[in-house]
Amino acid sequence: MDFLKVLDETAERVKNTVKPLLKSPIAGKTYGIGAGGDAKKHIDLEAEKTIVSTLRRKGLEFTLISEETGIRRCGNRPSYYVTTDPIDGTTNLLRGIPFACSSIAISTTAHVGSVEAGVVVDLFHSVTYLAQRNRGAFRNSERIEPAQIDNLDDAVVGVDINSCDTSPRLAQLLGQIKHVRHLGANALELCYVADGTADGFIDVRGKLRTTDIAAAILIIEESNAIITDSRGVPLSRPLSPTTTIDFIAAGNRPLHQKILTALGTDQTHVDSH
Repeated sequence: MDFLKVLDETAERVKNTVKPLLKSPIAGKTYGIGAGGDAKKHIDLEAEKTIVSTLRRKGLEFTLISEETGIRRCGNRPSYYVTTDPIDGTTNLLRGIPFACSSIAISTTAHVGSVEAGVVVDLFHSVTYLAQRNRGAFRNSERIEPAQIDNLDDAVVGVDINSCDTSPRLAQLLGQIKHVRHLGANALELCYVADGTADGFIDVRGKLRTTDIAAAILIIEESNAIITDSRGVPLSRPLSPTTTIDFIAAGNRPLHQKILTALGTDQTHVDSH
């Protein structure tokens, strides 16, 4: 199966599902709490339905790992895992703030290291990020690569501080970065690192779920940007709606190491590859 083609088509169908709902009063209606702990909203569930139905029509049998409805079998003999955050940035979407996305990852096991293909689609703009393991990362079919700015004075670095008590180590980092951003959809912000729009993005809260960024992790890796956990260790986490993750992503290794240093992290853990 051509995963890139299938994911690209699925992403386009999600956009077509979401667009007419943006002005509908039912979009923000809630239906209890989702598997990831957030309220399940009508627009999120509709996006998930589109993802599942499109992949099933393409003949894919899989175990779904979703932030909304949890873990469930889709097909009689599932041979893959599909991890999704149907809408990342739901608050932005419902408020009309033009920064939200849908992310979908296909893997052979329920682990971030086994993701074979992923897509992150910008729900407001005509931009889709795709990656397949060992085949590179792409923005609208154009191969992408990260920026090479390697100093904190010039770098644009995203920092997720939502619901966060700023720790001394994070405060120390923020004091050294001149251009701090957070736009409200972590998967899309990671893609901005992958294509050089931003130079880095970090989340050291330990609250983000692996379902949020499973696809974006592969896009980062296939673009040759750098991503580790906040200790500098390569990411190794299960894929589930409740498993949390922290990370430091940067366009290049010198900048990544400077972020680690600013956080007071022992760099002896950093992968040398």
